[in-house]
Amino acid sequence: MLAAVTHTAFFLLLGASMARFLLHHPGDPRTPWVIALGTALALLYVLGPAVGAAPTARRLIWLGVVVATWVVLVVLAPSFAWCAVPLFYTSLRTLPPRAAVVLVALLTALVVAAQLKLSPSFDPNLFLAPPAVAALATAVFVHMERQTRAQRTLIDDLLRTRRELAATERREGALAERQRVSMEIHDTLAQHLSSQQMLLQAADRTWDSDPATARAHVRTATDIAARGLAEARRLVHDLAPPELAGGGRLADALRALDAGPDIEVRFHLEGAPAPLPERAESALLRIAQGALANVREHSGARTAALTLSFLGDQVVLDVADDGHGITTPRAPRGPHGGAPDRGHGLPAIRARVRQLGGTLTLESTPGEGTVLSAAIPLEPVR
Repeated sequence: MLAAVTHTAFFLLLGASMARFLLHHPGDPRTPWVIALGTALALLYVLGPAVGAAPTARRLIWLGVVVATWVVLVVLAPSFAWCAVPLFYTSLRTLPPRAAVVLVALLTALVVAAQLKLSPSFDPNLFLAPPAVAALATAVFVHMERQTRAQRTLIDDLLRTRRELAATERREGALAERQRVSMEIHDTLAQHLSSQQMLLQAADRTWDSDPATARAHVRTATDIAARGLAEARRLVHDLAPPELAGGGRLADALRALDAGPDIEVRFHLEGAPAPLPERAESALLRIAQGALANVREHSGARTAALTLSFLGDQVVLDVADDGHGITTPRAPRGPHGGAPDRGHGLPAIRARVRQLGGTLTLESTPGEGTVLSAAIPLEPVR
């Protein structure tokens, strides 16, 4: 915007100066030189954008030729002195600050001399006005340049901050995805593999004494392997658990869970079932699978009970077992109280509950079993 105003002002002042000279000095022998130099100055000024705005050697040579042409023109016709105002901005944009101020001061001195030459008598205004105009133009330019630099610095900071924020979000997204995948693997694939191992070990022990039971264990392990394969495929595609695919009900999926051949799992439903978001249903199913995996691997229990309760403003999943409970009272306690986190199971369950804005409690008495309770609000967390 300032450049456009400066260019327009230069050509208006140049035209006005040329018209004034021709009107006041008809037939003057200097006229051909003034017209030629004025035309040359206009052409040189037009070529300014072509040489670039950066203070390169070519730009400096161009500025020197422009100033020299203008000086000769002012010597021949002092009325062209006011064309110096646009040249002030050109000098300030091209030269380093100190060199630009020196050049502006020299141009101003020439303007003062030209105006005094035109005046029939000494006029203090002609002596004071050009320096005042030059000082004002320089101050305005310097202020605008400082604002421009500050804006550029601010924009650079904003761009750098945005890049850093994007990088942070990508890292957080990658960590969240890694956590999600690790929880999915622990609650599904790892549990299936553990069940298959137990069934195949049981089949190996009874293969000679009870072939029918051994073959039944192998068939059950085969079915579990098929479910694990489906889980793996759905995990790759980030789909809902296969038990809930196609509109399956959470209660039916929980009722179908097992904890291995040596543990009896019972399911209870309390309250009137309410519609749950798909994300909450998937999380509750994974919590139940992870809890049963812990029961199978750590508790030594013979029975486990799953209870799904709809309590109006929340849904609660309880997983209780009759195992040996927590037998290490001096161990560090978990972040929500209760027993310490062992392995990846409880941290994964806590993460799922936290993501849904719920609460997790764990109660255990040595020799009397353990009860895990996950409460999820039915209304979405705002």
